[in-house]
Amino acid sequence: MTSYLKPGSARTIAVIGGGAVGVATASFLLREGHDVVLVERGGIGEGASFGNAGVLAPSSVVPMSMPGTLMKVPGYLLDPLGPLSIRWRYLPTLAPWLARFVKSGTRERVQAQARALKPLLDDSFSAWLPLVRHAGNEALIRREGFLAVYRSEADFAGDALGYQLRRANDIPFEVLRGPELWAFEPAISRDYTIGVLFRQCGHTINPNRLVRTVANAFQRDGGRLIQARALGFAVEGGRLRGIETDAGLVPAQAAVVACGAHSRPLAAGLGDNVPLDTERGYHVLIADPEALPARPILDASAKFVSTPMETGLRMAGTVEFAGLEAPPDWKRAARLLTLGRRLFPGLAPHHPEARVSRWMGFRPSMPDSLPVIGRASACAEVVYAFGHGHVGLASAARTGMAVADLIAGRPPALDLAPFAAARF
Repeated sequence: MTSYLKPGSARTIAVIGGGAVGVATASFLLREGHDVVLVERGGIGEGASFGNAGVLAPSSVVPMSMPGTLMKVPGYLLDPLGPLSIRWRYLPTLAPWLARFVKSGTRERVQAQARALKPLLDDSFSAWLPLVRHAGNEALIRREGFLAVYRSEADFAGDALGYQLRRANDIPFEVLRGPELWAFEPAISRDYTIGVLFRQCGHTINPNRLVRTVANAFQRDGGRLIQARALGFAVEGGRLRGIETDAGLVPAQAAVVACGAHSRPLAAGLGDNVPLDTERGYHVLIADPEALPARPILDASAKFVSTPMETGLRMAGTVEFAGLEAPPDWKRAARLLTLGRRLFPGLAPHHPEARVSRWMGFRPSMPDSLPVIGRASACAEVVYAFGHGHVGLASAARTGMAVADLIAGRPPALDLAPFAAARF
């Protein structure tokens, strides 16, 4: 059986998953002086990290399930341009997750969830900065703010609790109306009359290149990459011997599960049956767009984000529940293109196919919008770091710092109790 143990190494840590969370975690562990091996079955940054909206938003403390969300679901499902889709064949599988999702949306619970997310997302731009700077490409992240826009006062009023949660967690924002909004962001349609500006937020101009750049620095500094699919763990007497993969055993004295939507079977093998499911997200990107905002913009009425990227204008979002196996529904991407043209009237009504690219990926989602971060039940030498949902990129660096603290035996800088696998 193949062995990847580095000669002369006293302690090897295997990080499973080459997305934003896994790469950030591996990088912080390497800084601690560990021998770190990154196990990824595909390409670095090619999963959910490839196609997300690229926003580094401390403002994203508002959970997905909120009081009143259930009442909106039928309207979302019936609207061909709506933000939610469920493949009905998948509904029996999804039902337990949906029940927990609804249960998580009480006022008391969302207040607790927002408090938990606050330190995990805190100044996510600055959390990424040392890794990007060390990798020699600080220009990949920019702090231009984040703007949410609404078409009506009624839509804005519908999000009142979300803004209460932000105020309660000391997240500053400014409300812009009418001419003030249009002067600040001239690219948007005048049909949008209210904007909420979060100046402390940032974004990356290419999420995939950000993750790959940090991974390259990880390898340059002595970290190792193995292309293999993790199958489980070799544990003897409660102690970890290594990671079992389709390429052989990867010996390790500690491990991190950070493989996003594919993490659930690995956690189950260690005694933790976590309710992780998959929100399939889509994006469409227009190269050389006729209109380009200066910063990411959330169309809060239609629930999608448009981000200026180095490759063009990316419109990302939607939630589709269909599991990991069903083929993509490219009508979801077409919806984003329609909505993007509504938000930015300067865009051409039609674009040549050569200028339009489409993508679908798997967003690892927990019903309470909180990731799983902490030690495995059956083996304390395995640490979980998955299920970040819509905030994976924004929370990746602070997740990596917390995992490095756990591996080192230090108290983490943030309270990990709300993220425990056993909370369900």
